[in-house]
Amino acid sequence: MEGRKSGLRHRRRGGPLLRVAADRFSGAECGNKAAAGAAHNENCRRGLTRATGAGILPAMATIRGVIFEMDGVLVDTERYICEAAIRMFVERGLTVTPEDFRPFVGEGENRYLGGVAERYRFRLDLERDKARTYEIYGELVAGRLEPLPGAREFIAACRARALRLALATSADRVKMLINLREANLPPRVFDATVNGQEVARAKPAPEIFLLAAQRLGMPTGACLVVEDAVNGVKAAKAAGARCLALTGAFTREQLAGADFYAVSLAVAPPEAVQW
Repeated sequence: MEGRKSGLRHRRRGGPLLRVAADRFSGAECGNKAAAGAAHNENCRRGLTRATGAGILPAMATIRGVIFEMDGVLVDTERYICEAAIRMFVERGLTVTPEDFRPFVGEGENRYLGGVAERYRFRLDLERDKARTYEIYGELVAGRLEPLPGAREFIAACRARALRLALATSADRVKMLINLREANLPPRVFDATVNGQEVARAKPAPEIFLLAAQRLGMPTGACLVVEDAVNGVKAAKAAGARCLALTGAFTREQLAGADFYAVSLAVAPPEAVQW
């Protein structure tokens, strides 16, 4: 009950941006019918307009911003957080494998750790065990993280096109700051950041990308989301954004629904930021 209450409070603070897309994610095709009216609903049904986080845009919006996931997009941290989590569970008396974590990639550490604990019916003290996992993680990545191929160049190319940039990561704030520090990508590189602790619903719910677009001051329909995980692609499309999917951890088939594909940002298609 408390989680539901806090989620409602968050959506009220976020304003119509979060409310409209939350309705869409829960099944309301055209947002709030009372506010939109019959004509709006008919246009949505016919595909003449497109529902987005901040309302309705023409079907072909012009790109104004880029929203980056962090893990697997800007830095490769999966093996480190997996190793940290495995070590934490061993300390608690449970042996787990890397494959146990794979279904929960991209959903934030609460689900990453919690999902594995549920599988083994293991009692997890989430705050304590998550803090220990981050402690181990920080030791593992110290001096080892580098931006992934093409990350710096892609960011620079977006800046050259006067696009606004946001970082939207499912990770907690502490992990986000560790990653940015170790990869020498200070938060000032981005116009806005959102971490997993700032949203009530994890991916594939669209909330994290809606909030990122709101902080950039634009509708999600004017944003490109760069993702590498199945739930991330689902969340981007549910938010009404276009999506560039990086096929490092998952195949193109697994990431179905994205608008553009690349192995890394080093070979991202130019059209991904030219619409």
